[in-house]
Amino acid sequence: MMDAANRTFNFLFATWEGGGCVGPALTVAAKLVRRGHRVRLISDESNRADAVAAGADFTAWRRAPSRPDRSRENDLFRDWEAASPQEGLSRVVDRLMAGPARAYGEDLAEALDREPADLVVSNEMLFGVALACEARGQPFALLTANVSLFPLPGVPPMGPGLPPARNEEDRALHAAIADGGRQMFDAGLPALNAARAAFGLAPLATMADQLARAERLLLGTARAFDFAPETLPQQILYVGPQLDTPAWAAPWASLWPATDERPLVLVAFSTTFQNQAPILQRVIDALAALPVRGLVTLGGAIAPEALVPADNVRLVDSAPHDAVLREAALVVSYGGHGTVSRALIHRRPLLILPQGRDQNDNAVRVTERGAGLSLPADAGVQEIKASLQRLLGEPGFAAAARALGAKVAAEAAQSPVVAELERLAAKPAWRAAPLGAAAAPPAARAAAF
Repeated sequence: MMDAANRTFNFLFATWEGGGCVGPALTVAAKLVRRGHRVRLISDESNRADAVAAGADFTAWRRAPSRPDRSRENDLFRDWEAASPQEGLSRVVDRLMAGPARAYGEDLAEALDREPADLVVSNEMLFGVALACEARGQPFALLTANVSLFPLPGVPPMGPGLPPARNEEDRALHAAIADGGRQMFDAGLPALNAARAAFGLAPLATMADQLARAERLLLGTARAFDFAPETLPQQILYVGPQLDTPAWAAPWASLWPATDERPLVLVAFSTTFQNQAPILQRVIDALAALPVRGLVTLGGAIAPEALVPADNVRLVDSAPHDAVLREAALVVSYGGHGTVSRALIHRRPLLILPQGRDQNDNAVRVTERGAGLSLPADAGVQEIKASLQRLLGEPGFAAAARALGAKVAAEAAQSPVVAELERLAAKPAWRAAPLGAAAAPPAARAAAF
């Protein structure tokens, strides 16, 4: 019998236009295509061109939300309008995870009816995809673009940007915050269980129980970057950050003469709208007062005319960050996982100004290792300037970024993601029940969260 490494498989990827969650799915899809596998991707219409560039056949969500572009007007959550981080998370649960779960599930089932798959690989936030796979006995794995969204034993809960617990008081605080997070997620249970009922599935006690049905939860981050515990639940595997240059990134040629020796600072905020123009303007104003070159990549989220450039700062819609980082001295970022990981892979220190989502958690993983600094999103020009001066002038930050970055780069280069997906695709399904006759997966999986 041929082993998994010598067989070709049919993979169906499922993701959504959430900014940083698209790139890792496309990167892994492209790796599988290069291995000779059949790869399809179902996502928002806005991802069609990138999917085709990765070599995958593309289908847009039909019943589920499908953004035609990444514009502010078509944003699913409008989280910049949320009064609190808790309200922002509630919008994600209501508008992505649980509210449209049936629609996502029906679209996924329709795609499988058209063409079966050996393995479905889904973003972990698409609970409707997971329940549809469970209902029809379809093996599936979950691939994250970040540290774990749900609490893991021994890992600080996502949200506030907590460092590792150092004493009993810290552990009690982490447990309380994790419990509060579970309650916020579980507000989506009625909608999720209604979708499960429509697929003939029994109700769940918690939202996290849906993730336990997956063959594997592949954390698309570096173990060295995360505050990883010594031992992990069997279901979970770190596969390193999955990064490629997006198809929409414009070619790069330096905008300064080769004789210009001023340090280059890359400023890269979200490719989705987070009302980041005021922060970007303060960063530009801080750079204007320093002997540096500044390159601001807007990512399609902000129009250039929304900002006032400085003589030493250039604004571009996009640029291939890998090419820029080979020349840059440091990165100023909002703290998105992809941008932070890419900066570290290039051994560059960071100044992070988080705006919510997972950004505080990424920031603390940098600052705890001494590889950068973090400021609140409302930091003033002088605070930003002072932090930039420290990062440029104190060699310890660059040294720490080199140390952490070397580990992150090694995990990215030696990622087990392709081998693991091939292994899962080669496995017999853990059950082969018809639609509506679902059985529970092995009990050991329920202990992951």
